[in-house]
Amino acid sequence: MSEEYGAGQIQILEGLEAVRKRPGMYIGSTSSRGLHHLVYEIVDNAVDEALAGVCTSILVQINPDNSITVMDNGRGIPVGIHPTKGIPAVEVVFTILHAGGKFGGGGYKVSGGLHGVGASVVNALSEWLEVMIYKDGKVYKQRYERGKAMYALQEIGTCEPERHGTTVSFLPDKQIFEETVYDYSILQNRLREMAFLTKGLHICLKDEREEKREESYCYEGGIKEFVTYLNGSKTALYDKVLYCEAMKDNVFVEVAFQHNDSYTENIYSFVNNINTPEGGTHLSGFKNALTKTFNEYARGAKLLKDSEENLSGEDIREGLTAIISVKIEEPQFEGQTKQKLGNSEARVAVDSVVSEQLTYFLEQNPVIAKIICEKSILAQRARAAARKARELTRRKSALDGSALPGKLADCTDKNPENCEIYIVEGDSAGGSAKKARARATQAILPLRGKILNVEKARLDRIYGNAEIKTMITAFGTGIHEDFDISKLRYHKIIIMTDADVDGAHISTLLLTFLYRFMPDLIKQGHVYLAQPPLYKIEKNRKVWYAYSDEELNYLMETEIGRDGNNKVQRYKGLGEMDAEQLWETTMDPENRILLKVNMDESDLAGIDLTFTTLMGDKVEPRREFIEANARFVNNLDI
Repeated sequence: MSEEYGAGQIQILEGLEAVRKRPGMYIGSTSSRGLHHLVYEIVDNAVDEALAGVCTSILVQINPDNSITVMDNGRGIPVGIHPTKGIPAVEVVFTILHAGGKFGGGGYKVSGGLHGVGASVVNALSEWLEVMIYKDGKVYKQRYERGKAMYALQEIGTCEPERHGTTVSFLPDKQIFEETVYDYSILQNRLREMAFLTKGLHICLKDEREEKREESYCYEGGIKEFVTYLNGSKTALYDKVLYCEAMKDNVFVEVAFQHNDSYTENIYSFVNNINTPEGGTHLSGFKNALTKTFNEYARGAKLLKDSEENLSGEDIREGLTAIISVKIEEPQFEGQTKQKLGNSEARVAVDSVVSEQLTYFLEQNPVIAKIICEKSILAQRARAAARKARELTRRKSALDGSALPGKLADCTDKNPENCEIYIVEGDSAGGSAKKARARATQAILPLRGKILNVEKARLDRIYGNAEIKTMITAFGTGIHEDFDISKLRYHKIIIMTDADVDGAHISTLLLTFLYRFMPDLIKQGHVYLAQPPLYKIEKNRKVWYAYSDEELNYLMETEIGRDGNNKVQRYKGLGEMDAEQLWETTMDPENRILLKVNMDESDLAGIDLTFTTLMGDKVEPRREFIEANARFVNNLDI
């Protein structure tokens, strides 16, 4: 008999207890993503001061103990006694949820931190937090531990009358977070983006740990420089970055864009500096204005014949890099995650501003206008060819199991949740994998050679590529606008390549294809990288496998011992393993190591830049990227 469910079972969490009890509700997760989110919450408050025109500089410092310090030269959090709470306003901000100057009190016209939970949530999830405020020639300080004030706000000294601002230092709580070591590159990407979005704001990132590093970001050109930065590893089709800016119906609109010679569109939208990866009304307004204006121009300039159909939005956006940034007083987001804007006035404002200013630009710059229109017309023709190829693929897919590719060794279980498919490099490794697999749940799809680099190919070539068509058919979801994840035939897609440079290149080609045409497979956690061992060690008829140089050294110093070692074999490829070894090391769910491929949607611009740098035509950006990141690679076999 279950217990009676009554008033006694209703639990009330006082103060910040709710945050510590359910941290995921407030920061998304307690993984690395949540850890870094703490920094963004405090920085967002400083950026809001910049948006209000009262802050020009922000310092973010990673301290030797992995605590964080954020210093700004804004107005400084108010220190006066709160009229209803009876405690200093700063203590209200750090100890009470939904408290702040962003609820129509006149403190901020536009703001990213809308819910007033940022500072208090960071406080609740920190082992300790200290805040110092410089205001009116005085310095104030208060310390909190796990959300509780350790003493009343203190006036601890004086400062120059012109000095003002807030300094917040905090140490994430090990009781809450799975890991508490900050990643410099993650903070670097986010802070750079914030600087691009806030014209003229100076942001400095310092790392005071062993590898001391420091970088500063300040962009007087704002989002125009953002577009130039994102197009740095591509070839722009024209020199200018098109820029539109205006206030319309109380919505401040900023748009910057430029076409390059690639075949993918990269559009990033922001509201009050908050990334909106799912777009929303501001993105709709931009797309509508772009399609309408270019079609009107192409017709008027006789670049499109009367008999030809209009250019589609996708045709015009081929190879487009664009930033859409709006500032709005009362943003309405669809869903809890702030990922999609819902304000109808944003669509009208962006559409109006872009239509008017783009029309004028095209009239004044006919050479650029013609370049864009001609690229769009080529894209239109390629899309028509791709449509025919896609329809052929659809007709084949509509058939029964006979439509599956011949080289696929399918599994017998038909429940996708139980099934996984190994994408294997080459027939030799494919043969071993087919012998090694668990036939009920593991399917094997061998690929011949390196697949097409989709970063350098139009849709018609992609649909015409045999290896890509094979994967599309095997997965069952379709790609691009046809994509339907409910039709996915395997809940684990496992890329299994050799542990060498060629294998890494093939993995990157496959990930580029999945990211560009089936991104939801990555977003929803269906894509994995197999980790075959690098070494096989034999001694006295016993066998060990090592997956890294560090693991090999550890085994040599402990279990195996340095003396009397019989044999150490360095695997050059999967084909060197027999079926039993491949199963034991790489395919057995009880023993294997799989790396899940994750996508941080808060840094889509950074992800896109990485793919285009690695897979694009320009050699110099790729060389610089490899030089900058080579030290993070554990094993490289050339």
